[in-house]
Amino acid sequence: MVADRLMGQARRLLPDFSGTSVRTAGGIGIAILVAALLYYPVGMLITNHIDDDVDYQLAADALPEGASRAVAMAAALISREVDENRWVANDPFFLPPSALDNMPNYQQGIISALARFAFELTDQIGRTRGTSQTDKDLQEAAGQLQYAGDVWVFDLSTSLAPTTTSEARYRKAARSLRNYNQRLSGGTAIFEKRADNLMATLDRFALDMGASSATLDRHIAEHAGDFIDMHSDDVFYGIKGQSYAYYLIIRELGLDYANVLSERELTNAWAKMLESLRHTAELAPMVVVNGAPDAQAVPSHLAAQGFYLLRARTKLREITNILLK
Repeated sequence: MVADRLMGQARRLLPDFSGTSVRTAGGIGIAILVAALLYYPVGMLITNHIDDDVDYQLAADALPEGASRAVAMAAALISREVDENRWVANDPFFLPPSALDNMPNYQQGIISALARFAFELTDQIGRTRGTSQTDKDLQEAAGQLQYAGDVWVFDLSTSLAPTTTSEARYRKAARSLRNYNQRLSGGTAIFEKRADNLMATLDRFALDMGASSATLDRHIAEHAGDFIDMHSDDVFYGIKGQSYAYYLIIRELGLDYANVLSERELTNAWAKMLESLRHTAELAPMVVVNGAPDAQAVPSHLAAQGFYLLRARTKLREITNILLK
């Protein structure tokens, strides 16, 4: 009898999976399964954002008096992609954005253009000729923007210890650019508004665009018309991000160097070059297709992107040739 009573008490302590309890447990299980199935697609849908607003403008408080508009734009783009739109290129596998590919390639394309600009600021625009000391803020920004975009809190390929994330590096670069602009506004930094500095900077931009066009050419030659091409969208969005950043930076450089452009009668040529670069940045097919360049029905979005990119590069070269004279 004592054993029966003990067994009865033990059974009462166990959950009752009969009747309503079974249905409740089943409902909870189904809800968990549905949530698991929706976790990645819904998370990706919420996060994914290709921010290619070509009319993007600086906030009123982002530009101190006497500062560089192009530098302020570079800092603003970094903050927008890292903090407002959320940096996704280094998300680990257990977060939904890790399954995205277009957005991270686009963001890294933006950073690649800003890294080139920061280097030119350090080497050309932010110093007097080639004999003056490099600006410490510009040097810091250029170094931080060279950092890989896919580094999370842990980088197991190098160490088991936590490391500095990509976005932390880029935030530091943005702060350095803003510090430089503040000092420029206060008269303690250099921003050379000479034609030769502008020419050298644009030449480097043109070289970068040429490298991108070569990437497009190689991918078209090797994979055009492939039934399955999983990398054409990666190439497309990487170059789209780069072109978008160059468009905004060059647009603002035109305002920084307005006197030079006016003196050399380059205002119209500058506007036409920007128009071609804007077309490159605005291309946004629903699905990137890498058809053969002479295909009748299947488009070649990479070839279209390459056309506008090379057109912008050609016009950029025309401008630098005039600045050379």
